[in-house]
Amino acid sequence: MLSEINGIEWIRLMYAYPSGFPMDLLELIRVNEKVCKYIDIPVQHISDRVLKSMRRGTTQKQLKKLLYTLREKVPGIAIRTTLLTGYPDETEEDFNALLNFVKEFSFDRLGVFTYSREEGTAAAQYKDRLPVKEKLLRQKILMDEQRNISSQLNENSLNKVFKVLIDRFENDYYIGRTYKDAPEIDNEVYIDRIKKLTTGKFYNVKIYDYEDFDLFGKTID
Repeated sequence: MLSEINGIEWIRLMYAYPSGFPMDLLELIRVNEKVCKYIDIPVQHISDRVLKSMRRGTTQKQLKKLLYTLREKVPGIAIRTTLLTGYPDETEEDFNALLNFVKEFSFDRLGVFTYSREEGTAAAQYKDRLPVKEKLLRQKILMDEQRNISSQLNENSLNKVFKVLIDRFENDYYIGRTYKDAPEIDNEVYIDRIKKLTTGKFYNVKIYDYEDFDLFGKTID
């Protein structure tokens, strides 16, 4: 119904829990040009033991099946996730399983949080046994791996043209986003201020350079 409203150009599905995922939307995402081929799906972890302790309502097998189905059913989809490391029950073996899965699946966008005790949650009953230093190290290891993945994905974007939404301008650049990027949390596209662009408008942008988490481009007619 939203996609039938004139003036709406991008609809983005954010924070779709893996358990009970709306599979009936996949065909709409695939064929409807107004629905971004993008899903934010917070898996949190991949270890069955940790997932059970978190009460996530899913398993490693179910998560993997869902994620690979998304890529199969919607070619070109960008998948973002968030992970949690340093959970009280997370062993080194659990962490390595999570790291290996990040390497295996190569999420398009990824964020990592470190665990902190919060009243009212299922984990509040457990002792926060991991020192902050270890949590931060695990977070860094995961993000370093994602940096490598993102850099390779960005390299693959060279010389390609994307529809870019302009968010703002800073110094010598307009800054915008492709369909693969939600505001404030994902990658950005830096566009040379050769000609005047309008924030809130879409432009075709050809990518000529990249960094680990950002792209650089020029508008084309």
